[in-house]
Amino acid sequence: MAAKKAVLFNFWGVVVPSRPAGVFHKLEELHNLPRGFLSSVASQSEGALIQAERGQVTLNQMIPTFKAECAKQAEVRGVEPPSDWCVGRLLEEVRTATMDVRDIVLKTSASLRYHGVLTAVLANHWLDDSASGDRPARLLCLLGSNFDLVLQSCRSGHRVPEVAMFNSALDQLGIPSQQALWLDVDQESVKAAEKAGMEAVLVENLEVALRKLAHFTGVQAVGAESRPITCCPDQVSHGYVTLRPGVRTHYVEMGSGPPVLLCHGFPESWYSWRYQIPALAAAGFRVLALDMKGYGESTAPPEFNLVTFTHFCLQDLISFMDKMVTCPSGPPSPFHRSPWWVTTGAAPWFGLCHIWKAVASLNTPLFPPDPSKPASEKLKALPAFDYQIYFQKPGVAEAELENDLERTFNIFFSSGREVRTSASGLFVGLPQQIPRSSMLTEADLRYYVGRFRGSGFRGPLNWYRNNQANWKWMCSQPTGKVGDRLEQLESLLLHTDDLQADRKLGHTHTAALLR
Repeated sequence: MAAKKAVLFNFWGVVVPSRPAGVFHKLEELHNLPRGFLSSVASQSEGALIQAERGQVTLNQMIPTFKAECAKQAEVRGVEPPSDWCVGRLLEEVRTATMDVRDIVLKTSASLRYHGVLTAVLANHWLDDSASGDRPARLLCLLGSNFDLVLQSCRSGHRVPEVAMFNSALDQLGIPSQQALWLDVDQESVKAAEKAGMEAVLVENLEVALRKLAHFTGVQAVGAESRPITCCPDQVSHGYVTLRPGVRTHYVEMGSGPPVLLCHGFPESWYSWRYQIPALAAAGFRVLALDMKGYGESTAPPEFNLVTFTHFCLQDLISFMDKMVTCPSGPPSPFHRSPWWVTTGAAPWFGLCHIWKAVASLNTPLFPPDPSKPASEKLKALPAFDYQIYFQKPGVAEAELENDLERTFNIFFSSGREVRTSASGLFVGLPQQIPRSSMLTEADLRYYVGRFRGSGFRGPLNWYRNNQANWKWMCSQPTGKVGDRLEQLESLLLHTDDLQADRKLGHTHTAALLR
């Protein structure tokens, strides 16, 4: 059986757990109305609610007609509607139900899309022209950023389970019905999808249904505790920008929209953002993740006195963004130099808060420079940063770190190993055999080792070897409004092998920050 190329989800009962019939039943019980009273009114083929779902009337136009239909049904049944009953309460319950989007369905869609399977949501919705707040807009933004297509009945003129609704979705996806799969909780809808030529799964238990989906698509099912989607090196676009003769920056790119620049720390790579890149791209951003100067495939001069924050921040990085984010005509404008900038260290970047729309520091908090005390003296008083003193003499740290790259990265990425710097080295006293951390897969470890086997540690270590010039530069930068422009997430400095805790917290904070 050929793997399916598109998966279509019914909004009601699958993307959100509720169904309109369930909302109606809840209100019938609340107001002591006969069971099925509201459903019988709502399901009238030429009734107000069906017309609204087809887009023939707006919500405000539908309400008085629906009220009249309820009153007529009450008269037919000999029912006296309670005094506290109103259509507005029903509509509010439906609006609330629409916002209860299942996270597991969003994860499933992300996984499918990552593996090249198109996803769509088909929804029987009305055109809400009321002054009820921004929930309809927020819902569409959420669905639109997580699915390839969101097809509302009020926009298409057709409703689920009409075959025309399925055909409209398939036409927009560009997929024949034989290559599509439909998920729904309603038996009638499942039969209609099969009639349209699709495979269909009746969702009686969502977890079981998602396992069936994996069988049809060949994409492994995700669970509530599944790892986030990552991007592999061969699944992203790689690019190179020559900033000036002999200086080239390597980057990876994914997504479209407002630019987000991701800058890693020591001793890492663009690959350190492998979990965030697809998530940010799916959220509607253009993600640019760099190999920082001297790392991976980004070049750097061997002389450490040329690796300064001034050279990189104020010249190379601005030049990079000018080349990557171009104006239709004329020179770059301040708008085009205004990405989000997410970095794993604060010190070099705070001076650029007046240039970028926002700067977010993950992990390392900002320590404003003290003009009265050189950086070298400050470091001696901070035992946590004694490794920077060890890094100063060229060749010494390189020899230790490059001696056994696999061991080096197993130590760097393992929280259970307390690294104590001494004059003899960084890893003194640690066993020779270090097990791989749960934060890394075997493929991850191989990638880091391969990158540093090619470029070595000289470039990365040189970032630490010009402290005096960097300190002078930082002292010269304006600091008055840093608090307004720099977001610090030092709470993300987590030394833990608890992979899920690390990732969940990181995703939560990063997503909140970019909103």
